[in-house]
Amino acid sequence: MDLCAVALIIRHMKRFVALMLVLPLAVVMPTAQAKGPDTDRGAQSDPLQQWIQENIDPDVLRALSQLDEEKVQRLLTELQEAMNGTNIYKLSTLRDTAKQVIPLLRRYEETESLGDWLQTRLDYLEASQELEREAKAATPRTAGARAPAPPSLTVEREYWKRDLDQRPWPPLAKTYLPQLKAAFAAEAAPPELAWLAEVESSFNPRARSPAGAAGMFQLMPQTARDEQLSLWPWDERFQPEKSARAAARRLHALHARYGNWELALAAYNAGEGRVDKLLKQRRTRSFEAIEPFLPAETQLYVPRVEATVRQREGKDFPWRS
Repeated sequence: MDLCAVALIIRHMKRFVALMLVLPLAVVMPTAQAKGPDTDRGAQSDPLQQWIQENIDPDVLRALSQLDEEKVQRLLTELQEAMNGTNIYKLSTLRDTAKQVIPLLRRYEETESLGDWLQTRLDYLEASQELEREAKAATPRTAGARAPAPPSLTVEREYWKRDLDQRPWPPLAKTYLPQLKAAFAAEAAPPELAWLAEVESSFNPRARSPAGAAGMFQLMPQTARDEQLSLWPWDERFQPEKSARAAARRLHALHARYGNWELALAAYNAGEGRVDKLLKQRRTRSFEAIEPFLPAETQLYVPRVEATVRQREGKDFPWRS
């Protein structure tokens, strides 16, 4: 291993240790500083406080002091609950807060990848808001009117088509797409499905979710290990080609299992267990039959992938059978 690699490992280990030490003190330290001139002089010479001032990256301290940690945590918790629920419209209530939090997360290196992930998920929140607005406009206004009906799969597909028609290629797409398509083809998966990277991360190899998914294709740690990716000392999920081949292998296996690309995509997003359970409960092998009962994110995710492939490749999504 060369000296540059060793230096990089040391830098990241130092930052990790620093974060672990400073997080429990994040609330205590501002309180101590606020005591002003009457602060106990003995505390100023505390060896731990002195070590923190000398060794902790100032950017980390600023991030901890300036981020509204409670607001961020509340948003991420509510977002996870809404995406795992089946009511698409609940996502719309989180849009404004997400738009406020994203710039804060992107301001600091330590939280930038989380901000990138949240920016990609903002598309779902905006889709939810627009679909709810359309549903309310189509619902007669009468006393005691019920909440608008959930959007149909057809309506969701139409929404994503309109959205993608107005959306340019992500800036990183031209850089990465050729190697990603080659990686998918090498694993016997349709190369057009490399556009999954736009849906998952907008082709950002650094994206990381609060749940631990990482890389362009948002692979969870166990999925990465199952697909022969190493997580230590280098996390190969952040390497575009290796991440693409792992995602392609996963999708190829899921298609072999379900015999249907829409079900394969649903399982990639929601997990095989949830898809299997719904197929058994509904006594079906049809994606359309279980779609309303899938997580809200998955309900929007599958037609979004279809629309992305159709718009970017200039042809219909060809793999429903």
